[in-house]
Amino acid sequence: MLTTLFHTTQSTFTTLLYLALAIFAIGLIHRLYIWISRPIGVISAGITTSQRFAAALKGIGGAIFSPKIGLLIKSFLLDIILQQKILKQDWLRWLMHSFIWVGFMLLLLFHALDETITAALFSDYYSTINPYFFLRDMFGFMVLIGLGIAVYRRFILKVPRLSTNGRDHYAIIILAVIMISGIFLEATKITSYSDFTRMVEDFAGMDDDEEISALEQFWVQEYGLVSPNVSGPFNSDVIDEGRELNGDNCAACHAPAQYAFVGYTLAKMMRSVAIGIDRSNGILILYYIHFIACFIGLAYLPFSKMFHIIATPVSLLVNAVMDDKTALAANIVTRQIMELDACTHCGTCSLTCSAMMAAEALNNKYILPSEKMACLKDFVADKNPEPETVRAICEGVYLCTNCDRCTVVCPSGINLHALWFNVREDLVQKNAPEPLMISPFSFVRALRNTNGYQDAPSDAPSAEAYTLPIEKTRQAVAGQFNTLSDPHRIMELKEDASASVKQIADASTFTHCFGCQNCTTVCPVVNNYEHPEEELGLLPHQIMCSLGLGQTEMASGAPMIWDCLTCYQCQEHCPQNVDVTDLLYKLKNIAVKNYEVS
Repeated sequence: MLTTLFHTTQSTFTTLLYLALAIFAIGLIHRLYIWISRPIGVISAGITTSQRFAAALKGIGGAIFSPKIGLLIKSFLLDIILQQKILKQDWLRWLMHSFIWVGFMLLLLFHALDETITAALFSDYYSTINPYFFLRDMFGFMVLIGLGIAVYRRFILKVPRLSTNGRDHYAIIILAVIMISGIFLEATKITSYSDFTRMVEDFAGMDDDEEISALEQFWVQEYGLVSPNVSGPFNSDVIDEGRELNGDNCAACHAPAQYAFVGYTLAKMMRSVAIGIDRSNGILILYYIHFIACFIGLAYLPFSKMFHIIATPVSLLVNAVMDDKTALAANIVTRQIMELDACTHCGTCSLTCSAMMAAEALNNKYILPSEKMACLKDFVADKNPEPETVRAICEGVYLCTNCDRCTVVCPSGINLHALWFNVREDLVQKNAPEPLMISPFSFVRALRNTNGYQDAPSDAPSAEAYTLPIEKTRQAVAGQFNTLSDPHRIMELKEDASASVKQIADASTFTHCFGCQNCTTVCPVVNNYEHPEEELGLLPHQIMCSLGLGQTEMASGAPMIWDCLTCYQCQEHCPQNVDVTDLLYKLKNIAVKNYEVS
């Protein structure tokens, strides 16, 4: 009866597993279709699904059958297998991610799908012999360690700006239920007398009661079995007989339980309640809990945050070979939709965001890149977020300083820089623009010519659409200052301008500058021009030099001070601790006061 029930249960769970795989496959196909069909931003206008599919095939073929294959292999080894991007940011997170990702994937391939994959690769495969018996526990133990680190980082260590949402809770809970139920199931099977009886009936072929008793005593002493019939201490001759019987009948298909070190340890702790659990069909109950959790986890994976285990490697590979300057617009749109799935909500980008202080000052979490990504996924999917949420997203995207730090540190390889540009233009056109969008800080939009994409629609916005309004804004500001006629007001402004110049002189950190040009090298504004000296007048290190020579007016007349993004990269990278960004801001105030005086 027990044997029949066991085989019926096994057959039921095998059916459930294949059903989960079928749902997973359907979800995966649906997700891939979303990647090539869902629009995002302004450059997706007019590009059809068929065009995006054809462009994707062309891009894949162009990467594989070209020298770029070397970049793909390099990214696969360093970014996916070794996960160097995560290691560069945080070794503890790297350890957590490595344990969870490696352990989970190996359990999925060589345990959950053992009949399909492991049995096909290894002709002698059986789940309870080594090395498979030991490795299953090793992989599960790795996932448990990773989950422990995840809980520690989120709820105890409380990493700054690492927020936890519903998707994060689901990922932690479903993995924990799968792993813990699996370990308890294994421990219960080790101690179970009914499972021992089933295995003797199915595999040993023994019918001598004395021999069965000797084998049973051996398993109680050596394998962790808890029997209602016998207990130690045992006669050494009986144990020797049991050991011989075990070698003849059991060893070929069942390694010592100690090799399943996690389950065996738990089994030793459960000895006092093992008989009660066995009599209440504990194995069957745990089987249901474990397999239902596995069913839900696998079937729901394409629709949950856990899908990043597929999307993130794809993102890393794609961004390793794609160049936005030469890529087809259709492929960029597809990549950006895919990148929304690749985001792991790890918060690394938010830790380095130049606008993070604005997020705290305005109490708007959507200014932080990781929170924008979490919400943009719903926004792009047309899930009709609340107007207040849309406003917060708009503010978050508008306040981006375009410093590109988020892209540089993203362990998933997401090109956040390009994504913000594309989405921002869409938000500007669909929603009421913020006043700051017409300020000099929005000059980056003038550098972004979407018509430069190879297959962008002809009506896509171009750089010329933004250059004129920005220039008119600057002229209007200057014109307003030039209309002053009150001599008392002019005298006040002159005194203010003199005070500003003195303030620059007092902020003498520029005297520490020795012209290493580090500030200019890391400046994203400078790097946007082929000939930055012609466009910006003076470069950051030249402005510091001008201040050192006392040429404050010359420094305040450089267009560079207006194009500065205030991303603070120059200031943070200065080996002499020169307040480069703060000085540029003060020069801007001096320039405004000089305009008023003139």
